[in-house]
Amino acid sequence: MIEYKKEENISVEEFKEVLINSTLGKRRPIHELERLSKMIEFGNLIITARHNNKLIGVARSLTDFAFCTYLSDIAVDEKYQKKGIGKELIRRTKLEAPMAKLILLAAPEAIPYYPKIGMQQYEYCYYLNDVQDLL
Repeated sequence: MIEYKKEENISVEEFKEVLINSTLGKRRPIHELERLSKMIEFGNLIITARHNNKLIGVARSLTDFAFCTYLSDIAVDEKYQKKGIGKELIRRTKLEAPMAKLILLAAPEAIPYYPKIGMQQYEYCYYLNDVQDLL
């Protein structure tokens, strides 16, 4: 049985492990434990999925609970994918901030997934990696 819950803090080690096991680790700073620690510390909404107390899924968000929720990390261990766990993590994230619009940037491999679960695509998204890139 999968247990879902809102957690205030998860360990850096288990967060790193689920990122790696989900393939999201390819796009996250998994070798920078201090950075991972800050990601956990300042993510103000963390929903987890555990199987026999092992972290197998995480939805880590930043939210004001009123206008927007940015779902920064949605990771499910590959062994547990295609069982509805990701969808349930997203659902529970949305339930924590029902008035807020839930927003995420899809990993390239996950682009086909989100419309299948009812999410709408928005084409006007921009990002800035480095302040020196500003013109």
